[in-house]
Amino acid sequence: MLRLTLPALLVLAACGPMSMETAERQCFERARLAERPRGEIAVGATSDGRRGAGVTLDISSDFLLRKDPSAVYESCVMSKTGQPPTRPLYMRPDWKG
Repeated sequence: MLRLTLPALLVLAACGPMSMETAERQCFERARLAERPRGEIAVGATSDGRRGAGVTLDISSDFLLRKDPSAVYESCVMSKTGQPPTRPLYMRPDWKG
């Protein structure tokens, strides 16, 4: 008989499919990056006169390959849960694409 310890059971439980809500949230962000790159620019100065600047740019390979954000979203959710999303990307009220 095989006996598993608590840590082994926790590791195995983490390998299972994630909840639909979590998958849709993660995949929504991936679809946003497939639509267009995101970034920010920061410029500032300190009280002692030092200046600083920074740039952050996020570009996904899905954007570079010109993949449809809706297809990216659907395939991402399917791969994480084994089920299609509860609603298509373009029907989500938070999609501004």
